[in-house]
Amino acid sequence: MSGSLWLKPPAATPPLPAPPRPRPRPAAPAPEGAAPGATPPAGTAPDPLDELADRLDDFVASAVHPDEVAALLESDGMTDDHIRLSYGRNDSFALAEDLYARVERRHPDPAPIGPAPTAAEGLAACLLRGLLFALPGLAHLLAGPLLSGQPGRYGLPAGTVPLLAGAVTGWTWNQVLSHRAHTWLGLGDRPAAARALLTGAPAGALAGTAAALAAATGGEGPAVVFAAGQALYLAAATVLLVLGRERALLTALLPLLGALPALRWDLPDPLRAALPALSLAAAVLAAARALRPGLVRGAAGRGGPPLADSVPYGLFGLGSGLLVLHTGLGTTLAAGAGTVVALTLSMGPAEWLLHRFRHGSLARLRTLTTARAFRRAATGTLVLCLGAYLTVLLLLALAAALLGPGDPRPVPARLLTLLLVGTVLWLGLLLQSFGAVLGAAAVCLLAAAAQALDPAAGALAAGGAAAVLAVLSRVLLVRPTAHRP
Repeated sequence: MSGSLWLKPPAATPPLPAPPRPRPRPAAPAPEGAAPGATPPAGTAPDPLDELADRLDDFVASAVHPDEVAALLESDGMTDDHIRLSYGRNDSFALAEDLYARVERRHPDPAPIGPAPTAAEGLAACLLRGLLFALPGLAHLLAGPLLSGQPGRYGLPAGTVPLLAGAVTGWTWNQVLSHRAHTWLGLGDRPAAARALLTGAPAGALAGTAAALAAATGGEGPAVVFAAGQALYLAAATVLLVLGRERALLTALLPLLGALPALRWDLPDPLRAALPALSLAAAVLAAARALRPGLVRGAAGRGGPPLADSVPYGLFGLGSGLLVLHTGLGTTLAAGAGTVVALTLSMGPAEWLLHRFRHGSLARLRTLTTARAFRRAATGTLVLCLGAYLTVLLLLALAAALLGPGDPRPVPARLLTLLLVGTVLWLGLLLQSFGAVLGAAAVCLLAAAAQALDPAAGALAAGGAAAVLAVLSRVLLVRPTAHRP
């Protein structure tokens, strides 16, 4: 599941657009008795509000709510004190309402906003990422017999605890790292992004290995070795996915397809160890090549994004990762594997639907004329995209149950829990992509803590988290100001 729980954070807020050329506005009525066309009396100062309306005419004319204008004023650095002194209004909201009332609504034809995510090219790229998220699971299938031994703790197979400790540490660390690197990419500084990955990825691999070692007990040495390789792979995969080298990562994972015969036949132990090692070496080499721009001197010379801005992304990775693990561990081994496979494969369609929601909202923002119409349209798009994702997840879960070992008949309660966890993941990723990551992280962490305290309350905890995130999404994402590119 390397990388399955992160998305590119939204690009940095664009700067205030250059002031458009002032449009001619209707002349103020001439004083009574003055000749038509006469200039205003000497000493009459122009209304500063008219000048501001002229400067922001294009933006205000296309706004669907005064709050959009208020957001623009605040981003331009206008404080309440400045507004009171310069324009005689109490605050940015009062000034925005006046501007909104002065400027006639004009909604031009939608400008190009990039290729639609419905294109086969965009869908294929997202499906490729979903495949990349699931393929590393074949390494566990190959190495499983090599890790077997005495029964592990908490009723789990031998070596499970150190493997999970390393994986959760890697997910958390790499969420923070990928956010910081994406911030550099959003600033147009690719060498600085590579530099951040060059220093952060090895540190993440060491952190994952240390966590696995700390969680291991006697007799779990092979599991610690495998966990170290897992941590190193997570670091390499993060580098390649952040820098857009999906095809290189896919090539590195191809040796793992040798695990497919292991579903029916027993493979020799040297082959079981060699295939994951070969795939790991290829991924590390590909990541090292991708990081060469980070070796440029001064690549990250200027101040980077504050670390505090990236921490919530790591907390979201921790909470969502724990939810997925609880969902898989709360069933039989075969059913749990099918659940995790379904969730990881669904991350590709999930990412595509996230882009579709954002693209559809931007298109409606440019065509609808009222905030009420936009709220209604955005809500409908949100429901459709979430419903589409849950349909895909359900089909993948049914396919995993039919093709996997054991009883192919799905258990309704298990499917319900899976769909609730899928709802939490998709809505959390959606909020994260719009910058509302702290709320999503808090909800996921609380739900994961509830499941840890009482595993039988898995469906209830996931359902509560899904309800809270649905309300947050409805409140935050139907506002026009949340979608301004």
